[in-house]
Amino acid sequence: MDKTIILIGNPNVGKSVIFNRLTGNHAVVSNYPGTTVDLARGISVFGGVKHQVIDTPGTISLLPTSEDEQVTRDVLVREKADVIVQVGDAKNLRRTLLLTMELLEFGLPMVLALNMDDEALERGIKTDARKLRDILGIPVVRTVAVTGEGMGELKKRVAEASPGSLTLRYRAEIEKAVSEIEGILPKETAYKRALSLMLLSQDASSQRYVDERLRAVLRKKLKEYVLKFSNHPRFLIFTARNNRANEILGGVMSVKAAAKPSRLEKLGDAVLKPFPGYLIALFMLFVMYEFVGVFGAGFLVDLLEKKLFGACVNPLLVKLADRAVPFTFVREMFVGEYGMLTMALTYALAIVLPIVATFFVFFGFLEDSGYLPRLSAMLNRVFSKVGLNGKAVLPMVLGLGCGTMAVLGARVLETRKERLMVTLLLSLAVPCSAQLGVILGLVSGLSWKVAVLWVFSLTLSLYVVGSAADRLIKGARSPFVFEIPPLRYPSLANILTKVRVRMVWYLKEAVPLFILGTFILFILDKTRMLGRIEAALSPLITGVLGLPVEATKSFVMGFLRRDYGVAGLFVLAREGMLDPRQVLVSAVAITLFIPCVAQFFMVIKEQGLKAACLIFVFALCYAFAFAGVLNLVVIRFGIM
Repeated sequence: MDKTIILIGNPNVGKSVIFNRLTGNHAVVSNYPGTTVDLARGISVFGGVKHQVIDTPGTISLLPTSEDEQVTRDVLVREKADVIVQVGDAKNLRRTLLLTMELLEFGLPMVLALNMDDEALERGIKTDARKLRDILGIPVVRTVAVTGEGMGELKKRVAEASPGSLTLRYRAEIEKAVSEIEGILPKETAYKRALSLMLLSQDASSQRYVDERLRAVLRKKLKEYVLKFSNHPRFLIFTARNNRANEILGGVMSVKAAAKPSRLEKLGDAVLKPFPGYLIALFMLFVMYEFVGVFGAGFLVDLLEKKLFGACVNPLLVKLADRAVPFTFVREMFVGEYGMLTMALTYALAIVLPIVATFFVFFGFLEDSGYLPRLSAMLNRVFSKVGLNGKAVLPMVLGLGCGTMAVLGARVLETRKERLMVTLLLSLAVPCSAQLGVILGLVSGLSWKVAVLWVFSLTLSLYVVGSAADRLIKGARSPFVFEIPPLRYPSLANILTKVRVRMVWYLKEAVPLFILGTFILFILDKTRMLGRIEAALSPLITGVLGLPVEATKSFVMGFLRRDYGVAGLFVLAREGMLDPRQVLVSAVAITLFIPCVAQFFMVIKEQGLKAACLIFVFALCYAFAFAGVLNLVVIRFGIM
């Protein structure tokens, strides 16, 4: 690559949209080394120069409070950027400038893109980009990423990127301390001033950039500053930046009386109120049910499973195997009852894929429209009933995408109690996107009572278990402070890009697990272990839950992959082996069932082996106990 561009900005400023505009389809997403945080890298050619573009997680400050923010700073320090493109919110210039001043202290060439300029103008907010450029000493471009406005100008200004002329001077005691820290650091240390200010702010994580031999010396020196200064160094540094940001605002930004709120703004305010907010949430759930459950799990699954795989693909695979593979054992391993081609690919591509794809489309719509943060703010009232706050909604909503990543996302919560509670609830009653999609397919077409009772069972479990955990786990809750972006018209291109990335993840990560799970089933069947497991679990499956013994396979596979277990129940229901009562009981039991193996290992990593084992045992016992009681209640009162 000729140059490396790093995109940095606050959360919800359209940074990823600008990344997509710059790179198109020439991008890959992977975990940053040593973390599970996604980092997107792409290629962009403009001005006769080939650029590597890196999209970092959103960050409020370069003093990280989460792993996402830590990754952003690590990329900035270690990737040797040629240009920083800061993406800011034109409606919230003050917050943008606070990050700008931190970035300028690195001394790297920069460009500032004030994004969502159209929304700012609608609110009567106008920023003089030329004046701001003169003050900061870096190119400033106004953009509207969703429409592409300003992107051509942004590409031109990258070639004019400058380290900036604004040098913020702090109080004498701060400047003296910074000078002393710079003297302690080796001469070859990069970004000395920026690193010294981070260290002086008592940011322990920034010590990872310092040689281990110097850390003890620095820690001693930093403690002295805290005792000697008139106030905490971090407060003094932030106050100076905040005052300078306010001065700049007064010179470059004008605010006119905003016009009457648009319909979109009125709707954005309405969804935050109990009424009609909860009604809107229920409506969105209904639309999801129709789109994912009826269209995805009904029409698309029927089209792919019966007409494509059932009538064409699988018969062809069996014929080819009969001719090419002389050994019965090997042939059955690929195209038999538990064949890695016939069964695994049918489940992964014909049954689960269309359901997951439609769910990803709907989930992308909620993300891109700005509705998800509003859902989090609205549900803060609900989560407060179980000792959590609105921040817990973020990993819980993320759990609807992937429970494994959601366990890691619990790090945004400030106390161990909150992180442990959210991990427990994620493991117990929050289905991942793949599992949720197949469950919607499982209950679609049946009585509405099945869907209502399934949702009620999960809600009741969340409340009962959450309330009990709040009383039993020691600790206090943290305050809820959260910024809500404006409600926007979603961009189809942006939604499709997100769906594409997630579908690639599904094909790379999930499909191999389907094949592995089928192979394990095949081996268990050939060694007759599957029959023994079924016999051991039959009192629970057939007696307590009232399900056919064939459902045992689904629960066994549910631990390897949760959606794979539900897919087995889906097939049983389609073959008429489950009546509506059994569909309800099995759907509740498989949802409350133990987390998948990947999520289990992530819980061990985040909470420790003891906590993970306790959650595992509790989820197993609770799932069968709750579903067993539900089965008795449904039979006793003839609900189905």
